[in-house]
Amino acid sequence: MGQAITDYVKFLADARDAIDCLNCDQNTFDQLAAEEKKLERELEAAKKAVADNIAQTTKKRMDEISSDYDSEIGKGQDRLKKARAKREKEKSRGMKERIADETSELRDHNRELRLQMRTLFQKERVPAFCNTGFYYALFYPRGFKEFLIFFISILICFLAIPCGIYFLIPKRQMWYLVAVYFIDVVIFGGLYVAVSNRTKMRYHEALKRGRQIRNTIRGNDKKIRVITHTIQKDGNEDVYDLEKYDDEIAVIQLELEEITERKKDAINTFETVTKTIIADEITGNNQAKLDDLEARHREALQSARELEAKIKEQRIHITDTYGPYLGREFLQPEKLSELSKLIQSGQASNLSEAIELYKKI
Repeated sequence: MGQAITDYVKFLADARDAIDCLNCDQNTFDQLAAEEKKLERELEAAKKAVADNIAQTTKKRMDEISSDYDSEIGKGQDRLKKARAKREKEKSRGMKERIADETSELRDHNRELRLQMRTLFQKERVPAFCNTGFYYALFYPRGFKEFLIFFISILICFLAIPCGIYFLIPKRQMWYLVAVYFIDVVIFGGLYVAVSNRTKMRYHEALKRGRQIRNTIRGNDKKIRVITHTIQKDGNEDVYDLEKYDDEIAVIQLELEEITERKKDAINTFETVTKTIIADEITGNNQAKLDDLEARHREALQSARELEAKIKEQRIHITDTYGPYLGREFLQPEKLSELSKLIQSGQASNLSEAIELYKKI
């Protein structure tokens, strides 16, 4: 409950002093609050710098460990690749030797047959062009390949060539095509009949014998292809003596497995032990700075909180003691001084008169 005021000048002076003290403390609080925020930012920045340093250092060390092991693994894989290439080369060489060995009789037989055929043709004075696959495909065709050659030759001679000539003629007419085909049939048909009469009729027995020899050679070639295919598909590699290459490959694979396992162990050790040690070392190197910043921040925060509580009490005291008589409008040092002057000069005898008079000025 408010008490009667006996000395208005002293009352106003006390109010002005209380407000000045409040304003001074408020300024000090603002400075403390700014300093606390600054220290808080510095502390967070320092903690972040330590955390970043830890992250960068551990990542760099982890990358170095992985890189070293990956380099060794890469070298091992290159050795393994070369060892496998040598094995395949040796297998290929052994396979070729096996094919050559198992088909040698058939190849020798083919050479003998070709020599026999050449000797026969020389003895019977058969023209050399008769001892060709193209001749036999045209005049003694046997098998799919020779019939295909014969059919293609017919298409070329009696379709492609006359049509090509016809389409090259400007201002084409139908009788041009008839004439071209007639000439084509005369030339190629006559040539075919002439060659047939000159060879088939004169050397029929020799050519017939040549056909038999060629059939035998073709049969042998088919057997050679079957043998070659069978050997290439044979999964049994024991005959190629590849043990030393397999041993070398097994040793390299074992080394790679060991290096890979050691890499896993090294990474696991780093993650579970070394990483923590590095973090502790970096934190320890910066702990003094962090502790200092934390202490200064804690001190500034505590001072700001204490001053804030004091300011709160001052505001309540001013509101309770001076607010009811002066109102919020006159709780200002300048206005309080003016009110005091009005009372000291005798222009006002109490606060109410001084306030009314101040408002009229």
